[in-house]
Amino acid sequence: MWLKDSSIGRKLVMSISGLGLVFFLLFHGCMNLALVFSEEAYNWICSVLGANWYALVATLGLGALVLIHFLYAIYLTIQNRMARGKDRYAVTAKREGVEWESENMLVLGFVVIGFIVLHLANFWFKMQFTEIMHMCGAEDFAVATFGTVYAPTDGAGMVKALFTTPIWGQVYCVLYLVWLTALWFHLRHGVWSALHTMGFNNLVWMKRVKVISAVVATLVAGLFAIVVLYYLGYGIGMLCV
Repeated sequence: MWLKDSSIGRKLVMSISGLGLVFFLLFHGCMNLALVFSEEAYNWICSVLGANWYALVATLGLGALVLIHFLYAIYLTIQNRMARGKDRYAVTAKREGVEWESENMLVLGFVVIGFIVLHLANFWFKMQFTEIMHMCGAEDFAVATFGTVYAPTDGAGMVKALFTTPIWGQVYCVLYLVWLTALWFHLRHGVWSALHTMGFNNLVWMKRVKVISAVVATLVAGLFAIVVLYYLGYGIGMLCV
């Protein structure tokens, strides 16, 4: 199958799956931004995206995209290393014109995946997954964050508790900002590479694609960072009172 066996096919799968994840991150970031303006609005969005058929289908599709993107990333890296053979050991200095994130995309990817798991544990498992289990007959329909019990639909309460609880909340804010920094580098190169693979690679588009990639990466990371910084300031304010 050419999508697996050819270099262009593998890169095309990476590009399409990656861009699909970028669109999800943009949506998720815009959704999270509601927290800064109205916790009630955020909880209403969470209720719409709870344990219903279309949200579950979207969740399964998103999980498939992540899995495909991750597996193809590992496969491509292995193929590239095998193609370079012993030559890769001869390079001791940074190659001219090659950006840092380009040579460390897999490492950045592992960092991003690690924090996605942390994010799922903090929110998805306590919200949509808990609702699903309740629909399947589980009696426990409440979750705890730092000792306080919340309904699965109270996403705003969970976010606020996670990011504003003294000391631990600030630690989580810093961890999320580290994740967003890794995500920014990963997206800046990833979007550029995807658009390049899809044909935007001539002299007219090369500089434009670099700008577009930086803008998209900044927009995605910025949407999430606004919420984290908002609650970081709130939590520090609580410590100073």
